[in-house]
Amino acid sequence: MKRVIEIRRSINEEMDGRIELIKQLIPLGLAAVKEVLEFEVEQLVGARYERSNGNYTRWGSNPGSVYLGDQKVSVKVPRVMNKSSGQTQELNSYKKLRSSGEFDERVFKHVINGISMRKYEEVAECIPETFGIKKSSVSRRFKMATAKKLQDLFERDLSKEDIVAIFLDGKSLRSVQVVIALGVTLEGKKIPLGFIETSTENATVCKDFLNGLVLRGLNINQEILFIIDGSKGIHKAITSVFGDKAVIQRCQWHKRENILSYLPKNMQEQFRSKLQFAYSQETYEKAKSKLLAIRKELSLINESAASSLDEGLEETLTLHKLGVFMKAGKSFKTTNCIENLNRQIQIYVNRVSNWKNSNQRRRWIASAILETEKRFKPVEGYKLLPLLRQKMNALRTCNTNMSLAA
Repeated sequence: MKRVIEIRRSINEEMDGRIELIKQLIPLGLAAVKEVLEFEVEQLVGARYERSNGNYTRWGSNPGSVYLGDQKVSVKVPRVMNKSSGQTQELNSYKKLRSSGEFDERVFKHVINGISMRKYEEVAECIPETFGIKKSSVSRRFKMATAKKLQDLFERDLSKEDIVAIFLDGKSLRSVQVVIALGVTLEGKKIPLGFIETSTENATVCKDFLNGLVLRGLNINQEILFIIDGSKGIHKAITSVFGDKAVIQRCQWHKRENILSYLPKNMQEQFRSKLQFAYSQETYEKAKSKLLAIRKELSLINESAASSLDEGLEETLTLHKLGVFMKAGKSFKTTNCIENLNRQIQIYVNRVSNWKNSNQRRRWIASAILETEKRFKPVEGYKLLPLLRQKMNALRTCNTNMSLAA
């Protein structure tokens, strides 16, 4: 009986994984549908933006639906007007796609094998056929673009990215805890580096995750600024993997809120303003002086609050030490830069009321990350990032020399 249950569970998990893969391929199938419809329109009207002297003209679009295999999905259907009759010309390709098609299991297995072997262009050719669309109906350009999307989805090489900063944040997404890494290149471009599903932010799990980024080509020959919320597990993993090339900036917002959590509510707003003012100082000396003054006040009210301020105090002032706080602080003094990504992921995963397995969760999170990435804007103050790198290098050299002297 136990063996039967295990077999059934295995079959169910395989089916869930199959369904999720189909869902991920559907957008590519829709792109093929768009290509087929547009091809017929061009045959009737001519290329877009070219003057047509024929009997047909483009006339906007209507909402419609087609079948990809046995799944009905919404599409925008281009309209073509017959100039003579004043009537809309029905597209034969749309009429065919409106009928429920066959999902070709044989071709789908070929797609799965192709992905596992990283033969993305070969896979791209098969995707339309998987959903009942003739391979000859889509262009070479479409197949190449689809292959690129598949590669971006299942494999991302980091060796060509010059990463100067990494935001690392652990988030609870429904019943799941994930640690997400968001990189920033020297040009200010934000790049999701990956994520790992975990029960806690322990050092071993986070270390494996970071080592995985290195294996995928993350350059560790240059200093990298890590912005974290204060998790000891994440901190330990960073120092273990990157050593003295890691420059850590603790999130000032998290530090401030941790301190305030120890205080009575009627005092929180007063100390919030004081801490905010202290952290907004231009120089390291001024900021630390004001924070130490606040510490004296806190020690008389709540020793735990004072101890919370002590913990990691120097790392909350890293940007001040580097002399770039006034220019880089808005983007790098907190983990806010990764919060928008986290919110978008939350929206996606909230659509699922019951996770079937880890594979399903990972696919949904990965899809959310790739979709959100399209809307990323460069970080504010990106022009100073080369200066930030110079300052980090100088700080590491100074610390190394002090260690040798000692």
